[in-house]
Amino acid sequence: MKNILVIDDNEQILKMMCGLLQRSGHTVFSAINGAQGLKTYYTHTPDLVITDLIMPEKEGLEVIMELTRQERRPKIIAISGGGRMGPQSYLPMADLLGADHVLQKPFHPAEFMDCVERLLA
Repeated sequence: MKNILVIDDNEQILKMMCGLLQRSGHTVFSAINGAQGLKTYYTHTPDLVITDLIMPEKEGLEVIMELTRQERRPKIIAISGGGRMGPQSYLPMADLLGADHVLQKPFHPAEFMDCVERLLA
């Protein structure tokens, strides 16, 4: 299976995503903000990074911009529930910056896992 990094400042959502991925046999690393997520990325160089967009310290859009410049670029899933402007503003921006797929929160676990498996296939 693959190495996956999940970055989200919402602890409940982070645990849910990590649990789903671990039950599917993946090795999962997690981070609670973009700055911690990038440190974890450089330590483990995962195959897939799943990042929330609105977070403290370093937002997901900044994470996506840095990851897309990497020589060994991971696949990227951007997720967002919105913020003040709503997910309809942030998710298209993530797509333009290089995310391989975007998901609007809340999402169904089956939709999440389908997206992960398609990107890792």
